[in-house]
Amino acid sequence: MIAKKPPGHKAGPSKALALGPKMRYNKKLLIYRYFASNDRGFTMGGKEIDLERIEPDFDKAGGLVPAVAQDAATGEILMLAYMNREAFDRTLATGEAHYWSRSRRVLWHKGGGRSGRVQKVRELRLDCDLDTVLLKIEQVGGISCHTGRRTCFHYLLGPDGRFRLAED
Repeated sequence: MIAKKPPGHKAGPSKALALGPKMRYNKKLLIYRYFASNDRGFTMGGKEIDLERIEPDFDKAGGLVPAVAQDAATGEILMLAYMNREAFDRTLATGEAHYWSRSRRVLWHKGGGRSGRVQKVRELRLDCDLDTVLLKIEQVGGISCHTGRRTCFHYLLGPDGRFRLAED
């Protein structure tokens, strides 16, 4: 079975996307290919995946998929957010992270407002189930959390079973 785009899917941008210094990809090659494949696709769990048409499975969780932002240079996990199809397509089109705010129910360009602390996408991966996005990013300004910290994961469980504020 070849993975198909859901009915009503609109094609994303066709122009090339600059993801890093001297690196250009077009949309259909943006997804990092980490499985052995032939020209058209590969088999995963008995299901054939067409690499020319691969995309997150937005239908699996009601239109949203988790998106993990990881520092491309250090590997540090900076934040977890959610993407809908529009956020994913805007991320591909601009090379900067866009998310869906579940609380405000709006599309959100990370750092695109007052702070300028945008996340420049250097690599984008999908997990094996196609329901989680990994963005390897360059965090402009070094701060990813709205609290002013480098990472959103700043509560650390101590040996005493209590959480404390971790050092950045």
